[in-house]
This record gives sequence, C-alpha cells and structure tokens, in this order.
Amino acid sequence: MTAEFGYLRSYRTEPGGKMMFSSGARTSTLAVAAVLATSASGQLSAQDRVFKSERHPYRVVTVATGLANPWGMAFLPGGDILVTERPGRLRIIRNGKLDPQPVAGVPEVHARGQGGLMDVALHPNFASNRLVYLTYSKPGARGATTAVARGRFEGNRLASVQDIFVADAWASTGVHFGSRMVFDRDGYLYLTIGDRGTMKNAQDQSDHTGNSLRLHDDGRVPKDNPFVGRSGARPEIFTYGNRNIQGMAVHPRTGQIWANEHGARGGDEINLLRAGRNYGWPAITHGVNYNGQPISSRNVAPGMEQPVLHWTPSIAPSGMAFYTGDAFPQWRGNIFNGALAGMHLRRVVLDGTRVVSQEKLLDGYGRRIRDVRNGPDGLLYLLVDDAKAPVLRLEPVRE
Repeated sequence: MTAEFGYLRSYRTEPGGKMMFSSGARTSTLAVAAVLATSASGQLSAQDRVFKSERHPYRVVTVATGLANPWGMAFLPGGDILVTERPGRLRIIRNGKLDPQPVAGVPEVHARGQGGLMDVALHPNFASNRLVYLTYSKPGARGATTAVARGRFEGNRLASVQDIFVADAWASTGVHFGSRMVFDRDGYLYLTIGDRGTMKNAQDQSDHTGNSLRLHDDGRVPKDNPFVGRSGARPEIFTYGNRNIQGMAVHPRTGQIWANEHGARGGDEINLLRAGRNYGWPAITHGVNYNGQPISSRNVAPGMEQPVLHWTPSIAPSGMAFYTGDAFPQWRGNIFNGALAGMHLRRVVLDGTRVVSQEKLLDGYGRRIRDVRNGPDGLLYLLVDDAKAPVLRLEPVRE
C-alpha cells in the first residue's frame, strides 16, 4: 500500500501546528475571467463555503462536476480547461460546463492501480501549433511503463497522435508511474518517472525508474543533459534517486524546477531539482516502510541531496504550483501542494530556498487534492481525486 492511495492514518500536526521540516512574474486578471469566474461577483451562494487563512479569507466554488478520478489539467486560450481522467479519457470544460463527449484521439492506457491517463500540458507555442502533451501508463509485453504522447488539438479531438517518448520503466506493478510534466522557460520538457515499486532501481541510471527527465519538445535528448555520453546511464536523466514525483512547477522568478515527492510512511519531500544530482531514495530517507520497518539507517549521506522540506507523517503530496496571480497578493510566490492522504491544500512560504512557514488550507474539507494550477483569471484551481469529482476554484472573500 502507498500513501498515494491515502491508506495511511490521518495526518497529525506537531506541537504548534507545524510539520517537521528541514532547513527551514505575476499573472494579471484576463478577459477570460468572465468565462471562468462565474461566482466571482462577491456574493456568496448556498453552495459556497468560506475559510479563514493566515493571509486571505477565501471560499471554495465548484466549477464543474462529474469527473472520474481527474489527474491533470491545462487551460486553453480563452479559458476552456482540458482535464485528464485516470480511466483514460480527456475531457474539456467549456464555459463552466463539462462537455459530455470526451476528446477523441487519446491512446490506449493501462488503467490499473495508480496507472492510467495522467498529466496534460500545452506546448509553449500552443496558440500557433495547437500541440497537446499527455502522459499515460502504456501497456506492453513487460507490463506497463510511462509514456508521453503528443497530438494536435482540433475542436474536440487530438489529431496525428504519436508517442514522443516511452520510458524504460516497464514493470507488472501498478504503482509509482510519476508522470508530472512541465515546460521550462527555454522550452525544455521535464517529466517524472517513479521507481515502479522497486526502490533500489532509483539509484541505477541504466533505466528511467526513479528519475526526472529532460527532453526537447519532440522527445529528443538535449546535448547538455548531465548524463549524455556517460557509460551505463540513460541520457534523458536529469536527476535520480527520486521515489515518485507527482508535483512539479517552474519557479516564477528563477525559472528553476521544483518538485514534491511521495515518501513511504513519512519522508514526503519538496526538492529543488538540480541537474545530475542524486536525491537519495532509498539510500537515505526521512520515512520508514509501511510495516514500520526501516528502509535505511540513514537520512543524510555524502553526495546526496537533502530536501528543502520533508513531511512526517506523510501527507501524500500531489499537484504543485507557485501562485503567481493577483487575486491573493499575500500568497504570491508561495508553493501550493495538493495532499491526498492529508486531504488538504498545503501552502509553503519560502525565503529563497529556505522554508519560512507553512499552512494547511481546506483542512476538514475532506477532499483528496490531486492537482493545483494557476488559472488565467488569477485564481487557484484544484482537482479532487474521486470517482465523481468536481473541479474547484479558490476565490478571495472581502471582509
């Protein structure tokens, strides 16, 4: 069993309400706000629920309902939202309503365990090339692996769909596909692959398990990747020693890639991903196995990175975003992490790479938060992991 499925016992805060942790470009409101912010008039409806926080009171608004275990989302120009459903469907929310007809052209997925259709991302030049990227668990003779498919979005279908990358991370297990994607400022595509349940492989660079990868937009290997030309190492690898990264985001000022990572029973992490670095799994960890037995006797070792932050007990972090909007000015630059087992949204305040403070939002709301994204209207959008799930939006409340 894994924390990703939320089987662990409920999260508890440490004294003072904080978890254990180590070391301690804005988006303006656009015209599409009229399409997206259908409840942003300042008037509360009977369905709205208001929450207090340390910086901003906010309410939760339901954008759309009826999704089956949504995993990732991307905003189209004009405000429509593409949403993946893990069972293997790509959906679109138009004018605040879920289109009953799935987007055609999605490849066959291995929708078992944690596998299925996972992340979705738009090419940086989507407005001109209409390219959409999907990560999914691809079936094959050796079980399943993580793959990236690319197609051209045409109305309600993907055309010319093809795999641009298939990871050498084949396994019969149904766990730890990773599968989060981001494009950096230079147009490179970053992709995460979990350890597929075989933890020792995360220290082995001869395949793609337990890694983050860096690719060109067509799947080719950048010549300046850290392991290009190294014998016995896959050239796509950017970092290794990663257990199962399901949240990744580009820092709005530095352009660096940040990620959160599932631990086992404890030891969830936030890391700044640096080229060629070893993030330690399973040689070092701040958690233990699900049966309570040690995974490693060490949580520090030479040549292995320490997390910027770690959580014990586990919160099972998933989607991740730096808030860049104008609606919540005192949240700007904070990291927001969805929590599956923790059933909340975690706000993390940074000073450079040092954690200053953190706060639980939506505590008691009882929802497994799968993904977090900035909307083009400056609001925060959330996906809930459930068989009949809504898309949610956080809006400020005027006191």
